[in-house]
Amino acid sequence: MLRLWAHRPHHLQICARHIHSTVSAAAASSSGTGTGASEPEASAPGKWSPESIRTGLIARKRGMASLWNDQGVKIPVTVLQVENCQVTGNVRTVRRDHSVYHAVQVAASDKPERTTTKQMLGHFKKAGVPPKRIVREFPVTPDALVPVGTTLSAIHFVPGQYVDVIANGIGKGFQGGMKRWGFHGLAASHGVSISHRSSGSTGQHQDPGRIFPGKKMAGRMGGKRITTQNLPVLRVDTNLNLIFVKGAVPGVDDAHVLIRDAKKIMAQGKHNQAKGLYEKILPKGVDDLPFPAGTTELAKTLPTIIEAPAYRTSPFIPRE
Repeated sequence: MLRLWAHRPHHLQICARHIHSTVSAAAASSSGTGTGASEPEASAPGKWSPESIRTGLIARKRGMASLWNDQGVKIPVTVLQVENCQVTGNVRTVRRDHSVYHAVQVAASDKPERTTTKQMLGHFKKAGVPPKRIVREFPVTPDALVPVGTTLSAIHFVPGQYVDVIANGIGKGFQGGMKRWGFHGLAASHGVSISHRSSGSTGQHQDPGRIFPGKKMAGRMGGKRITTQNLPVLRVDTNLNLIFVKGAVPGVDDAHVLIRDAKKIMAQGKHNQAKGLYEKILPKGVDDLPFPAGTTELAKTLPTIIEAPAYRTSPFIPRE
């Protein structure tokens, strides 16, 4: 967890230092009646380790804004809101090579029962949660299973850590080569007969006499699944369940996005642990992560707004 006790009152120091016991108790008390609630892995949460892979969250992209850190530097951020994100199942599948696949199924954004199919109504009723608009699953390690029915909070991600955001990009429709691939185009002066934005020649001579597959040409642009990696979390609002990440994320406003721990950063921390560089397992200022997940019960014991401090030299102070 972020080092809150460095600049917080004494009563907040205690709750920040004992985050593991708080998360474990909250996860055990919020277990539902679904299929995965009786599994021993889901009912015995432990401590986070670099080998652990936690579940992700489903949030809505609310738009972009600006934040100013404690040094007065303006930072563009994207606001993501977690809408009643709950666990609806724990998946366990044995592969052909006898390895076991574990995943946590998460659903978010309540919807009316009249617009939900009977099959999904039975699934949500078995998990003890209201009907949801979107259901996704996140691969996890066996020690990171979460009891069914647990309500996840924005505190699942700690300010200062890095996350990956996954969503469908904005569709641009059918576009030409210049906009789709950044082609230079033909000359804009004399000598070009109404072909300024043309892609030019696309094939060769009689041999091979065809256009190779994958040639960059005009076509449908955007509307594909995009993963933006290594975005730092700058602020978390536990009251409104808001997550402020630096930079832009794919998708239109109010679209559902998937947030997970940054794969590359976590893999780098695992390698640092193998080398004995224990101070470089997590990013600077982050001592621990809520495990197996950040719940609403944990959010009640922490401040409403938690920010990641700036660990750089102020740009407004003259350098000697």
